[in-house]
Amino acid sequence: MNILVFNAGSSSHKSCLYQLGDALPDSPMGTPPNPLWEAQIDWQQSPPLLTALGAGETVEIELADDDWAEAISQMLQTLHQGKTAVLSALKEIDVVGHRVVHGGRDYQESVWIDDGVRAAIARLIPLAPAHNPASLEGIHAIDQQLAEVRQYAVFDTAFHSKMPDAAALYPIPQAWTDIGIRRYGFHGISHQYCSHRAAQLLDRPLADLRLVTCHLGNGCSLAAVRGDRSIDTTMGFTPLEGLMMGTRSGSIDPSILTYLMRERGYTPEQLDHQLNKESGLKGVSGLSSDMRQLKPAMDKGHPQAKLAIDIYIHRLRAGIAAMTASLGGLDALVFTGGVGENTALVRNRVCRSLAYLGIELAERESGTSDRDIAAQHSAVRVLVIHAQEDWQIAKQYWQLRR
Repeated sequence: MNILVFNAGSSSHKSCLYQLGDALPDSPMGTPPNPLWEAQIDWQQSPPLLTALGAGETVEIELADDDWAEAISQMLQTLHQGKTAVLSALKEIDVVGHRVVHGGRDYQESVWIDDGVRAAIARLIPLAPAHNPASLEGIHAIDQQLAEVRQYAVFDTAFHSKMPDAAALYPIPQAWTDIGIRRYGFHGISHQYCSHRAAQLLDRPLADLRLVTCHLGNGCSLAAVRGDRSIDTTMGFTPLEGLMMGTRSGSIDPSILTYLMRERGYTPEQLDHQLNKESGLKGVSGLSSDMRQLKPAMDKGHPQAKLAIDIYIHRLRAGIAAMTASLGGLDALVFTGGVGENTALVRNRVCRSLAYLGIELAERESGTSDRDIAAQHSAVRVLVIHAQEDWQIAKQYWQLRR
């Protein structure tokens, strides 16, 4: 069974191929199997860069700036051509799973893709304009090159779709709620994987755990997970709400927008660009959206880099406290994503500020894989878990087979 996973993000496109038996593997402690092949297109590079790994080899290919379809075609070629080839032909792929950011109210679980699903993903583009189009492009690319292969969609919003109304609904006129304006939440695939992995690492039933999962990358969100359900989260109607992010502002006073439109002449398109592309760490620091560049700048005395990190941590710890309140307590705090996994500064400062919850870190971290970094006597466990959205998407195939 060859399962190809397409994971289209706002700044990159990741794909991988899992070669598995007919049954879902039961590996030790839930550790995901390694993909047979994987590739990533980094759209933040200029020109965009395709990196593919397979058959023990790595290749890097510079791509045209504006030809998305050709980039996907070149990525698929590395599956069966050149040094990274692991298949003799694309027709050996049995099924393709796609990450789709926004499923709206209609999709609360993974589904096989048909014309109706394609139309729904397109209809929801205004709610996820940086993501849903990329998912459709990926689906279309498979339609063109592997017309007979079945495809399924795994929605980032699905894990949050059963939040209680008190968390999911905004205090707005009922007429707005009736047309679908509500809190959907995102990064659900990552939050779901991390909650299951946390239960494995702690050797406790997931149903008994109160977890706050922190997905911290270019986009950032938190989820309060209880009983294998997301009961609260920080992102809302769109991925702009909530925490400060790489280039996104997160939550701000909505009157700022009406002020800028009325007094400064901003258009909706200008506001959308400023809030999604020019805010967050990038906007405050004036340097970069990348924590790996901001920390050295802060250490060298750059005041705006320090301010950006201070705001980021202030909002993150406030968000964690809010999620903890929704849970009525906390058993484990989970960090994942590029920043969550690799930036000890963020984890340490956040956890120190939450000592009143009984969180205490070990004096020294050990290991680089999934791990518990809390002190032995800490009342709350603190886990670092490698993001495995691709494997979570692949696993959904077995759910759909039932």
